[in-house]
Amino acid sequence: MDVVTLSRIQFAMNISFHYLFPPLSIGLGLILVIMEGAYLKTKNPIYEQMTRFWVKIFAVIFAVGVATGLVQIFAFGTNWATFSRFVGDIFGSILGAEGIFAFFLESGFLGILLFGWNRVSPKMHFFSTIMVSLGAHFSGVWIVIANSWMQTPAGYEIVGEGASRHAVIANFWEVLMNPSAMIRLGHVIVGCWLAGAFLVLSVSAFYLLKKRHLDFATKSFKIGMIVASISVALQLYTADASGRAVAREQPIKLAAFEGVYKTETPTGMWALGIVEPEKKKVIGIPIPGLLSFLVYRDFTQAVPGLDQFPPELWPNVKVVFQTYHGMIMMWGLMLLAAIMGLIAWKRKKILESKWTLRFLVISILFPEIGNQLGWFSAEMGRQPWVVYGLLKTKDAVSASICRGQVIFSLSLFIIIYILLFCMFIYLMDKKIRHGPQEEELGEYRDPYKLGEQNG
Repeated sequence: MDVVTLSRIQFAMNISFHYLFPPLSIGLGLILVIMEGAYLKTKNPIYEQMTRFWVKIFAVIFAVGVATGLVQIFAFGTNWATFSRFVGDIFGSILGAEGIFAFFLESGFLGILLFGWNRVSPKMHFFSTIMVSLGAHFSGVWIVIANSWMQTPAGYEIVGEGASRHAVIANFWEVLMNPSAMIRLGHVIVGCWLAGAFLVLSVSAFYLLKKRHLDFATKSFKIGMIVASISVALQLYTADASGRAVAREQPIKLAAFEGVYKTETPTGMWALGIVEPEKKKVIGIPIPGLLSFLVYRDFTQAVPGLDQFPPELWPNVKVVFQTYHGMIMMWGLMLLAAIMGLIAWKRKKILESKWTLRFLVISILFPEIGNQLGWFSAEMGRQPWVVYGLLKTKDAVSASICRGQVIFSLSLFIIIYILLFCMFIYLMDKKIRHGPQEEELGEYRDPYKLGEQNG
């Protein structure tokens, strides 16, 4: 493999490992706000216990997410120097805003969230929880905007020639509101809510199966199920909007997603299939006219196929077809899990529904895999462009690195990530098996009130 391919593999591994954690922290942040808000409203100490427990889980996820996220910044300079030079003016502004408006907000209030239980008032602690959750969401906002600009560049000018050629901001608002930004943002954020909700459902189902911490597990299960059910429905809407945007802005990518080699009227969608790139066809189970309807709301219009575009601009159809349909399959499994959980809950037989609980225990895998496959589809579907229509991937790699250097660093990353992931699983398993602490039940202790009483 050449330097470009090895660098792509290394960056894909780095970003994929990192992206295991931000969706969990964003989704769990929302659920923490709901749980602590329920405690302030009802004064039921079980909600305080729930919040305290899930804050500890959040802290572990946040710490590993930050550590793995830092690697991405260095990767731009080591393996992708030409790309960094080309987008530096634009990405510098966006990622700088992410640091100021998101990371500082989240990390600034994180200390109060973790250690302020008995040091600040309940309302101040709740405010800190909201700020941490908002910071996590804002971080996702800026990162998605930056990535969306790579998909659908806008508000820029190209200056310089040759090696000095790069993009500069012509209209900052157009950069932020590039054609795919808000649509993709909704799709990504809802995916994060699903990850957080199914994490809560998975752990709650585990406790219900073991008949441990039943009051805690029952109320956590209810909140997780509500968030999961709403998010599954919302994801269908955002997926539809995102798909239509891809059809409008990146028709080659959509054709690859659905294996549309030949433009036909109407254009079907594959429920299941295997791509045979040599023969330029898909073997599987089609749903006639469905893609035409989803894109145009009309069964009679043809969706442009790959035959309308030069082959050198095609992505790897065989791979993106499978990742795209794998993502849809994960959504189907999440929908099934939500339906099974709701039925058992409505019938008040959740403790007796062993198979439902077992299915929900493993359900945390569905949004995590779905989020990964979604990003693989989006990024590989954009190829051969790293900045769509402006800079090709083969031209974006650093000129000074060699094949041996990338292999060596890739090997080190694999070892480090295996060790880090094992540590993460060990810590999560230890905290989940230990469960919520009974001594965490009780009212907040406001230090100012305590001072008045002692005085």
